[in-house]
Amino acid sequence: MPRFKYQGRDTKGKRSGKVHAPSKREAITKLRDSGIRVIQMDEVPETLFTKDLSIGNPVKLQDFTIFLRQFSTLIKAGITVVDSMAILASQSSSKALKRALVEVELDLREGISLSKATAKHKKVFSTLFTNMVKVGEIGGTLDETLERLAVHFEKQHKTRQKVKSAMTYPAVIGVVTIAVVIFLLTSVVPTFVTMFSGFGADLPPITTFVLHSSEFMQSYWWVVILIFFLFYLSIIMIKQNKESKYYYDYLVLKIPVFGKMLQKAVLARMTRTLSSLLSSSVPILQTLAVVETIVENEVVAGVLKQSRDSLEKGKSMTIPMKKHWAFPPLITQMIVIGENTGSLDEMLGKVATFYEDEVENATDKLKSLIEPIMIVILSGIVGVIVTSIMVPMFDIFNKIQ
Repeated sequence: MPRFKYQGRDTKGKRSGKVHAPSKREAITKLRDSGIRVIQMDEVPETLFTKDLSIGNPVKLQDFTIFLRQFSTLIKAGITVVDSMAILASQSSSKALKRALVEVELDLREGISLSKATAKHKKVFSTLFTNMVKVGEIGGTLDETLERLAVHFEKQHKTRQKVKSAMTYPAVIGVVTIAVVIFLLTSVVPTFVTMFSGFGADLPPITTFVLHSSEFMQSYWWVVILIFFLFYLSIIMIKQNKESKYYYDYLVLKIPVFGKMLQKAVLARMTRTLSSLLSSSVPILQTLAVVETIVENEVVAGVLKQSRDSLEKGKSMTIPMKKHWAFPPLITQMIVIGENTGSLDEMLGKVATFYEDEVENATDKLKSLIEPIMIVILSGIVGVIVTSIMVPMFDIFNKIQ
């Protein structure tokens, strides 16, 4: 939390010191409530050891989903928006969300609308949230809008957790495999080097390969760590560049087995967001523009941009979708039905539900399929190393006999 250095006065005279608060305004309010009139206040620069570090989105989707559900419940119970923000800020376990809610509460007390107040915190409140809240404020249906948002993010969180659970298992097994291989090459294999060097005979190719790998790992272990670090860093840099991220997202969707599941997850997120915005009476062109920015896949975002251009020309939004491999016929057919019947939000909601169920089924199948495959791979790698050691030992034993 930010720190502020202040100079002020109270009933005893001059006062100075430091205070922790989410913002400068909150710090002044905090000191005023303590009986101190602030004369001067400056924020103390954060250092590496004092600032709050966050990777990716500062607020977890789970925390934001809980916030939305609680916010919706409070508004339905007749609590004002300002008081709701104060209650939620005091209860939130997320530091980033807590700071944002305090700032929003202060803005609300100054007469700023909820949509404008939350729009100041783009890292916490998405464009989807601010747009739907704005429509809810204009139409006087903020309680219904918050309910839709809560349902939307709950379903999105559920889908994302399913995908994560399917991807976590092979990742964990992969890390365990690497750790076991490194342990065997650096701790077990070196103990047999002296024995094999005194053996005098030619070693089998598999043993020679493992021994050379062991020597390399002992001498250049830092190279392996550097390779993994550079790989991780390159992925981050690729994702930050829009053009390179397009090719990254394209390759991700083309990955065997996993690609189909990830494609369904992206389509579920896209259709659910479109449905939520349209059901809140957000104009279709604005809806497509919002979804482009939050769909988290440049391949799909590019097609949505083309669909928006198609609509602006008076044509159907499905024309670019029909030409692209990432959009199955089910989506385009349901959108056409929705356009013709005036129930596009409802049709998109049904498509979203279908793909959310598809993701759930796909993740369950992947778990049951990946488990034996990863065990076989782990056993195979360990088996190769063990075999490379045992074969020369049998030769030594036979010669002794």
